[in-house]
Amino acid sequence: MATTDRHSSTLALAHALSAAERGLPVIPLSPTKLPALPSPHRRRPDPVLCRGECGRPGHGVYDATTDPSAVRALFAAAPWATGYGIACGRPPHHLIGIDLDTKSAAAGSTDSVAALQQLALQHLFTVPETVTVLTPSGGRHLWLTGPADVVVPNSASRLAPGIDVRGTGGYLVGPGSVSAHGAYRLAPGSAELAPAPCPRALLRLIAPPARPQHPSSGREPRGEGLVQFVRAAREGQRNTRLFWAACRAYENGFGDALADALAEAAVRAGLTEREARATIASAARLNSGPQTWH
Repeated sequence: MATTDRHSSTLALAHALSAAERGLPVIPLSPTKLPALPSPHRRRPDPVLCRGECGRPGHGVYDATTDPSAVRALFAAAPWATGYGIACGRPPHHLIGIDLDTKSAAAGSTDSVAALQQLALQHLFTVPETVTVLTPSGGRHLWLTGPADVVVPNSASRLAPGIDVRGTGGYLVGPGSVSAHGAYRLAPGSAELAPAPCPRALLRLIAPPARPQHPSSGREPRGEGLVQFVRAAREGQRNTRLFWAACRAYENGFGDALADALAEAAVRAGLTEREARATIASAARLNSGPQTWH
């Protein structure tokens, strides 16, 4: 390992330990900003939907921990790590990340900062003063906290062009990390701040509304509409419908609970069990990690 990489790795571990002391669960990241440790199941012929239940590291954001000894063990297993990720949606902070991306005007991008301010005016909320991380590309990440009982899904440009949201199953690149494109650093004045609570109006925009549970009302079980959608697929639609339905389920926080029912519906529609599980696993990876910043 080059001296510069070793120095970056040492600094990343130090920053990660500091974040963990503040209750922020962390994982080591490679210079590509992806989780540094490969999956222990990568050589298995069939997709494995494991989120760390096997007890081995290499499950991306699901390895995130605040235990100092566990953090050191993760970094020792990935000496090439030059950064660290902070898991969103986890207690005690239930972190939410608002990514204000910046692209060149020639690419036709909109001003994401102005777009957020426009949303604030339109929906009557104030963007709070909070922890802000500056990215190598010129963008910025706002750190907010959410209620423990609200699941915020990850999304890209759904709120507005150039604004991404990182919630449950996603992670932020922590300040002090070094990627292939440069360093992430706290904006001036951010070091003294704690993540601010997410304004309620903004939370309503980024989180799906809670679905009331009426066990005796005769309404269909959660996700049953998605299952029926897959079951009705015709030849040529099966994989597409299954992938779409699985993505919606994972976006709304019940993908794992619905996976077996979706797989069964896909098999009834004509897919093999292996094809169905592979498609669901792809949706899980897309929507549950690694979800990181640009």
